[in-house]
Amino acid sequence: MCVVSSGCDSGAAPASSEATPAYPFPALTGRVVDAADLLPPQQEARLSDRLKAVEVRSRHQVVVVTVPSLGGHTIEDYGLHLGRTWGIGRKDYNDGVLLIVAPNERKVRIEVGYGLEKALTDDEAAAIIDDDILPAFRKGTMPEGIEAGASGIIREIAPEANAS
Repeated sequence: MCVVSSGCDSGAAPASSEATPAYPFPALTGRVVDAADLLPPQQEARLSDRLKAVEVRSRHQVVVVTVPSLGGHTIEDYGLHLGRTWGIGRKDYNDGVLLIVAPNERKVRIEVGYGLEKALTDDEAAAIIDDDILPAFRKGTMPEGIEAGASGIIREIAPEANAS
């Protein structure tokens, strides 16, 4: 997976489905994993349905995850290992995206699979965080920021599906 704040190493290890015990990963239970309990149930369900529709149309998988703690890891490291552990996206295409929110550490990150790097560049991911997500977070409306971040990701990777 490509990281937003640093370049991608083309020699990175392939995705793995094995859990890394040193990381406090929540279970992958769906397209929205709200382990930090930031989203009202109705909004979580709507967002999950929207991400499912995007996946059906584009075949790209987007998962939103909130975590109560990064377990002492940087969000960059946590996100990279989470993406590899969960195996988001199609294996032969590496076309998954993770939107990670860690409210206790006040961190947010977008991890992009190599197969979507041209559709969602590091600069575009950073702009989604800066322009769409953080303004809502600063106003104390985390659900709004998460929704805006998901919309920004969809806008880049599946623009035809953004109207849903």
